[in-house]
Amino acid sequence: MALFCNFSIFPKPFVPSCSSQKTQFSNQNTKQDSIFRIKGPAALSGHITISGSKNSSLALLAATLCCSGSSLLHNVPNISDIQAMASILSFLGAKVESFDGKMMVNSDGVDKVEVDSEEMKKIRGGFFVIGPLLARFGEVVVALPGGCDIGKRPVDLHLRGLRALGSVVELRQVQDGKVWAHAANGKGLVGGRFRLDYPSVGATATLMMAASMADGITVLSNVAKVMIGGIPTDEPEVVDIAHFLNHSGALIEGAGTGTLVIWGKSQLYGSECVIRPDRIEVGTFMIAAAITRSCISMSPAIPSSVSCLIDKLSEAGCKISQLDQHTLRVSAVPAYVGDDLRGFGIKTSPFPGFPTDLQPQIMALLTTCTGSSLVEESVFDNRMTHARELQKLGARIQVSKSSAIVFGKDEGSSLCGSPVIARDLRGGASLILAGLAAKGTTEIHKIEHIERGYEKIDTKLQILGADIERSTPLPVLV
Repeated sequence: MALFCNFSIFPKPFVPSCSSQKTQFSNQNTKQDSIFRIKGPAALSGHITISGSKNSSLALLAATLCCSGSSLLHNVPNISDIQAMASILSFLGAKVESFDGKMMVNSDGVDKVEVDSEEMKKIRGGFFVIGPLLARFGEVVVALPGGCDIGKRPVDLHLRGLRALGSVVELRQVQDGKVWAHAANGKGLVGGRFRLDYPSVGATATLMMAASMADGITVLSNVAKVMIGGIPTDEPEVVDIAHFLNHSGALIEGAGTGTLVIWGKSQLYGSECVIRPDRIEVGTFMIAAAITRSCISMSPAIPSSVSCLIDKLSEAGCKISQLDQHTLRVSAVPAYVGDDLRGFGIKTSPFPGFPTDLQPQIMALLTTCTGSSLVEESVFDNRMTHARELQKLGARIQVSKSSAIVFGKDEGSSLCGSPVIARDLRGGASLILAGLAAKGTTEIHKIEHIERGYEKIDTKLQILGADIERSTPLPVLV
């Protein structure tokens, strides 16, 4: 963790050197009707660099609103979700600059408490700002979050927790779909106690940010936590936020115990941190190696953050090795693994369980394995829409509510190129993987969904030898 939790405190606003060239994050997808065209089957080889974590970046950008002065974030991915969050911060009055792969936020100019509704509709992560704004100004108006249509993602835990910290919260869903909240005492939040019904990462992060500036002590129980190798730790994103806030002057204790004790501070200061590598991107490329029966390596990667996937791919027959502290190699080359890959079952659950954000990609892989496999989705109630698109490519999948039986290549699945639609971020990634394994040409439409969470995924696959290109579809003559 030392490499990815490099913090230094800046009690005064941080100023980049004059040699740093300031730029705006570029939009990867300039035309929303662009498509990915993939010719398969592909054979991949080589090494790719993993981008910074989307989820950690979104939460940490929101956390900069807690701080006076400037905060500098390294390794922020250039993806559309980050661009949307930067727009939200700028709308509120923050000064947001990007340069040399970094992002600096100065929140001294923030003078609004109502968030731009149009930007909020684009990403769920924008809802994180509710905690910092309410703690800092004593009031906030935030639209309900957007993002992918993968089922219900209620914010009731966030709102109930904020009430426990002394706020009055009103959800005007019928009137305008916004959350209106203000401090009951007319001044600001106060410390309190709250037990989460479910160890939600989002609710834990929101309440941790709010409590860090509340007056008094806050105790949060049943928060997101995990055990890795018998060592207690929190969800990766929760760890990042806690470290950032502590290095900004907050006092948060109890990481890994399931109970956080937070001593609120009247003022926090900007700090600097390096965003951890994106574990979902790591997992996606690991699955890319498996589905194409190839051998590739990737870095930086934190093996413990994808331990569940490592176990499942190893069960299938892949050979996975750790070349150094932050480099993983995955091989599914038949001559090396000695047999074809075998199917396996998964059930999604919070970290360190199997990630729901890798479920669609695994479903694509299982269509190329032997045997039948059971995929159970327990986090979201509508995360099976990618199955219909995979079926267009020749996959044999039977879906029943939030479960699916995936029949392998010896039981009816045979992937062939076809036009498909990316209906959400991770479902779109599963179509890219299936296209790499399919015979013929696969055209993926609505790729703006994919680029919400993957930085230059087509370029990275080209580096590995994939025949993938971005293009504009030809007009249909009628």
